[in-house]
Amino acid sequence: MSGRTVSSAILILVLGSFFATLCDVFIKLAGSEVAIFQFTFLRAVFMCFILLPIVVLRLYRRSKSAVFLGLKLHFIRGNMWVLAAVLLVLSLAELSLATANAVFYTAPIFIMLFGAFFYKERLSMDVVLAAVLGFMGILVILRPTEITFGMVSAILFAVVLAANSLLIKKLPQQQDILYGLLVTQFFALPLAGGLALWEGEAFQIELLVYAALSSICSILYSVSCLVGYRYVASSKVTSAEYSGLIFAFLIGWWIFGETPDLGLFIGSLLVITPLLYLSHRDVKRLRREQMLSNTRSNLGAG
Repeated sequence: MSGRTVSSAILILVLGSFFATLCDVFIKLAGSEVAIFQFTFLRAVFMCFILLPIVVLRLYRRSKSAVFLGLKLHFIRGNMWVLAAVLLVLSLAELSLATANAVFYTAPIFIMLFGAFFYKERLSMDVVLAAVLGFMGILVILRPTEITFGMVSAILFAVVLAANSLLIKKLPQQQDILYGLLVTQFFALPLAGGLALWEGEAFQIELLVYAALSSICSILYSVSCLVGYRYVASSKVTSAEYSGLIFAFLIGWWIFGETPDLGLFIGSLLVITPLLYLSHRDVKRLRREQMLSNTRSNLGAG
């Protein structure tokens, strides 16, 4: 699976979505009474330990000129990662795996809205409609008769994830992505460690396994995105990531005995369908541009 063709890139992203769902599973298995800040700190530690030898080997073979670029952004993203990790644990402790993941998939909607606000990107009527339907989908999925920490945490997680993803645009293009991930996790350690000390919970050795496994899955998901989006236009393959919702339905039913109801399916459709449409529209636009470019090249050659 080289990721150089659309089919192989889609397969890689589907596998990545599976690992992302597994990451959520291990976090949920840690239990609702988990020491949240301690668990977050352990995840950051394991990610640093796993990534360090890989990054050192990659830097040994490549140029090291970009290692000190974008440190301020990595610091911001690292601290935002801590916030996102805490919100993730809070939401998974209360909501079912499928429900939480359905809300998480509103992150692309927030990315589009934030992109229009911060980067002055064009906000078309299609994007506005997708946002409205997505928020309607959240209401259908959660059906809030009362506001709970789990509901708020899931929505805030999607917001923080979107904001963190937008910051990627500002990172140095020549910088190795895994190196950037390592530095981000390194900058997350002080805040996560400080919060763990403030939490004051006794060390829970059973968290080590769940922290390590969730960290490995998180890294595998990041690597899949690195390979899946490297050679193929993102609009052609990004819809493959929504397979994670199917994995969340199946694994939630198999491991946690969760049975998705009709409202969850309808709400998920309201969230995912407009995003799939926007992705399909972008694919058609890229094809038209490619055909126009080819026509001009042929005319120039003639």
